[in-house]
Amino acid sequence: MKYDIVVIGSGSGLMVLEEAAKQGLNCAIVEKGKFGGTCLTKGCIPSKMLVYPADLVREIEQSERVGVRAGRPAIDWKTISRRMWEQIGYHTLIEEDLERIPNVTVYRGSASFTGPHSLTVRCADGREETLAGEKFVIAAGARSYVPDVPGLEEAGYVTAETFFGEKFPHEKPWDSLAIIGSGSIAAEFAHIFSAFGTKVTMLARSGSILTKEEPEIAAFVARQLKKGGVDILTDSDILSVERRGGRKLITVHNRITKERRAVECEEIFVASGLRSNADALSLDKAGVETDKSGWIVTNGYLETSQKHIFAIGDINGKYQFRHKANHEAQVLVKNLFGEERREANYEAVPWAIFTHPQVGRVGRTEKQLKEGGVPYRVAVNHYSEVVGGISMGYEEGADDDGFVKVIVGEDRKILGVHIVGPQAAILVQPFVYLMNAGYECRKKLQDMKEDDKEIEGLRLICSRVGTYAPINDAMVIHPSLNELTAWVFEDFDL
Repeated sequence: MKYDIVVIGSGSGLMVLEEAAKQGLNCAIVEKGKFGGTCLTKGCIPSKMLVYPADLVREIEQSERVGVRAGRPAIDWKTISRRMWEQIGYHTLIEEDLERIPNVTVYRGSASFTGPHSLTVRCADGREETLAGEKFVIAAGARSYVPDVPGLEEAGYVTAETFFGEKFPHEKPWDSLAIIGSGSIAAEFAHIFSAFGTKVTMLARSGSILTKEEPEIAAFVARQLKKGGVDILTDSDILSVERRGGRKLITVHNRITKERRAVECEEIFVASGLRSNADALSLDKAGVETDKSGWIVTNGYLETSQKHIFAIGDINGKYQFRHKANHEAQVLVKNLFGEERREANYEAVPWAIFTHPQVGRVGRTEKQLKEGGVPYRVAVNHYSEVVGGISMGYEEGADDDGFVKVIVGEDRKILGVHIVGPQAAILVQPFVYLMNAGYECRKKLQDMKEDDKEIEGLRLICSRVGTYAPINDAMVIHPSLNELTAWVFEDFDL
C-alpha cells in the first residue's frame, strides 16, 4: 500500500498525522504499543498522578511549622492507582478516534525500513505488511537504558515502561526500593515512594545526583531527599545483583572509599538514562544517519539525511521532553503544510523535575557559560526573603529554604534561571517567554538588510527583548511567590 505520509509513533507524531489527514492526504500510522506516546502511557502524565499525592504528604508533614498539626497521612493506594490508570486508559480513546478517520490507516506493530521509500510492519497478529510512502515522520521515541550488571536480568527489575505496565505494585507500595540512577526520573520516583512510606535507596555512579543541574541545587535536593528518608549512595559501582530469600541483594562498591556495601530491597527500579529506539528501525536501509549514540541526526527543519524523512521527539536526542517534541511537531506541520519554512528553536528549552523539592530550569548553567567564555552575573533570592515564602513557613538559614538563581549577561540578557522549591515549574515559566521573545527578534534582525529603513527602530525595540527590563518595569502581585523571581533582579545594578 502506498501513502502520502507515514508516521511511526503515536506521541507527538499524532500532531503531524492529524494535520496531514485534514489536508486530505492518504496517511498511515504505525504503533507497536499503547497509543499516546511515552508521556501519556509511561511517563509524565501518569507519574504526576503519583507525584501530587506525594507532595501532599510532604506538605502535611511540614504543616506544624505554620501552626497546623496533623498526624501521619494515610495512603489510599487503590484510589491513587485508579486515578493513574484512568489517565493511561485514554490511549484506547486515541486509537478509537484514529480508526474513525477515513483517510488514516492504523498499523499495530513494529516498523523497519526496507528502503528510502518503503518499510515493513510486523503486526501484533503475526502478519507482515509492506508500506510505501512519499514522506515519513519518525517519532518512535526512546526506552530505558539498562546497564550490564551481573545478575540483574536474573533477579528482575522495573523500568518506567514496566512500572506503568505489568510490574506495577497493585496491592501496595513496595516496602523497600533501590533505584539505579540519579537523574530526574530517579529523583522523582525517590520522592514518590519515600513519601508513601517505602525505604528508598538511590545508587548514583557520579559524585552527586541531578548532575545536569547547578551544583547547589543538586546538593539542596539531595539534602531534602535524605531528610525524607532516602539513602543516597554516590560514587557507586554496582558489582552484582542476586535474589536471596525472596528479596534482592545489590552489592555496591564505592570508588572513593573503596568500601563494599550490600543493599537489600524488595524491588529494583532502573532509571539510569535513555537509549534510542532507532536501532529497531533498520535505518541503514533507508540511508538515515544516526550519531555515535544512536540518535537520529536532524537539521533545524527536522529533516534527516534523507530530505523526505523527518524525526521528532526523543528519537533525535535533543532535549527529551514532551513539550520539546510538541514544539518540533508544530514546526514540522508548518514546514510540511505551511507557506514558509521555520526552524526548531532550542534556545530556551525549559524543564522541571517533580521531586521534593521541585526544580525548574531554563537556559545555561554557570559551568556552561564559563566554558564558553561568556561574561555573566548572578543573583539569588530565597523563599524566606518574600512574604509568600515566609507565610509557607520558610525561615532564613533553614536547610529547606529554597531559592531562585538568575544568571544574566552584561547586556541584561537572561542567560539562565534555576529554581528549587515549591511551584518551581510555574515560577520559571515567565522567563521562558522573555528569553524566547529575544530569539524571534534576533531572527528578524538577521533577515534584514543594512539599508532597511526599519532596522534601527527594530534594534531599539530589541535592546529590551530577552532582558529582565520588562520585569523591573512591571508591577508584581503582593504578597505572592511571584515576588521571589521578580525581586531577585534588585541585586543587579546594570
